[in-house]
Amino acid sequence: MNKMYKQAIVIRTDLNMSRGKLCSQSAHASLEAALKTQKTDKIFKTKNLNAWRKEGAKKIVLKVMSESALIKIRDKAVRAGLKSALIKDAGFTELPAGTITAIAIGPDKEKEIDKITSNLSTL
Repeated sequence: MNKMYKQAIVIRTDLNMSRGKLCSQSAHASLEAALKTQKTDKIFKTKNLNAWRKEGAKKIVLKVMSESALIKIRDKAVRAGLKSALIKDAGFTELPAGTITAIAIGPDKEKEIDKITSNLSTL
């Protein structure tokens, strides 16, 4: 049976970011998590990254209503051994520098990511 891979991107909605800002923060999170996955374990994780790309690089964008909710998601991902990237804004446009805006988890096996994010709503 073919394993299914995906990446989950979780965005804070309490910051009232513009659509453009939401998109850029999602892109930052996706790229950073993929790069982190590639760097960590050259054999096992690169297989996940390559499999994810071959399957179409599936992504889902989800939402949370607070920084604390985002941190809880990050903590669950860390405990599960999933690679993730927490994004802090640079402060050049809409938000103060250091504002935590998003997290991406994976790419990794879809069933493992779903254990962390299945209770969240899509953006």
